[in-house]
Amino acid sequence: MQNETLVNSGKQILKDLLKECTEPQQLMFKRMYSHENLELPIDEAIDQMNPDKIDHAITQAERTVASNKAKASQEA
Repeated sequence: MQNETLVNSGKQILKDLLKECTEPQQLMFKRMYSHENLELPIDEAIDQMNPDKIDHAITQAERTVASNKAKASQEA
């Protein structure tokens, strides 16, 4: 059993992080976490995620966003 408030908060954090990712990065996310339906909008894919995978997905998204920001600052 999982705390629904924590699960929903995690999903919202993930949605916010993925908004900072490129479309190809979002597609990669869907391949990993929603491989059975790649046509879903990213928010729906997150809503349908297995709650056990949210923590790891947030970590991956945080790393991707940090990498994107580092690349952008190098190009500036």
